[in-house]
Amino acid sequence: MAASVVPHFANDIGADRIKVGVRELNCMGARPPFDHPHVYLDMGGDNEILCPYCSTVYEYVPGLTAIESDPPGCIVATHGLVDASE
Repeated sequence: MAASVVPHFANDIGADRIKVGVRELNCMGARPPFDHPHVYLDMGGDNEILCPYCSTVYEYVPGLTAIESDPPGCIVATHGLVDASE
C-alpha cells in the first residue's frame, strides 16, 4: 500500500517496457483522451510489473529517481514529489 505520493506514468510512445525509480505507480496507458482506467500498480518485492490494461511492463531501476523514467518523458504527474538529488 502506498505510504506516500504515487507518480503517474503514460506510455504514449508504445514502449514495451518503461524503467522507473519507484515500485508503486499509477499507469494511465496513453495521455487523455486515449488513456485507459488509471490503475495503481504495486510491485511489492518484485522488480517489474505488467499493466493489465495496456500490457506495459514497468521495471524498477534503483538508479532512477521517483520523477524519472527510461524512456524519458513517461512521467505525467508527480503531485508533489520532489527529486531527492536536487
